[in-house]
Amino acid sequence: MKISKKSWLIIAIGIFAIAFAGLWMVYSEHLGRKHQVEDELNSARLQLQRINLDRMEQQQTELEQELEQTLSSSRNAREVLSWSMESLAVSHILFDTAEANNVSIVQINSAGTGREELCGVSCHILPLSARIEGELTDLVAFVTQLNNDMATGVVRSVDITIPSTGQSSASIQMVVYSYQQG
Repeated sequence: MKISKKSWLIIAIGIFAIAFAGLWMVYSEHLGRKHQVEDELNSARLQLQRINLDRMEQQQTELEQELEQTLSSSRNAREVLSWSMESLAVSHILFDTAEANNVSIVQINSAGTGREELCGVSCHILPLSARIEGELTDLVAFVTQLNNDMATGVVRSVDITIPSTGQSSASIQMVVYSYQQG
């Protein structure tokens, strides 16, 4: 059987239409998938930018707070360190004076450094409290000598306890002054 030119043309057009329709379906599917992937990519980029900006702003705030705390700690540490030699000297004077007067220092406490006005001048202060035990005359001599030996310190109060038996004890409150510019 012989196929006419017209039939060949119809068959060719049919094959071409089927091929074109198949290619069009593949292209449409590919194009749809491409748009979907582009939309997802754009959405992901926007979320990433927002997350990074929010996280960076939060991290910046946290780092600024941490820096302020570090600077504050540094200032406090410098102040404490500047007092370390002074408090060692004060402790040395306390123990030397106690030894010279035959009394025992039972306890020494300090609330830490502070500031106080002395005759209109702002000074650093080191408040101390101590409990001393010994004979009454030795306790009185200790407090007197301590007040005289501390050029920049003053004994603010003395509370002497005289028991009916045993050694007497004294609780003293004193302040050591120091002027430091800055």
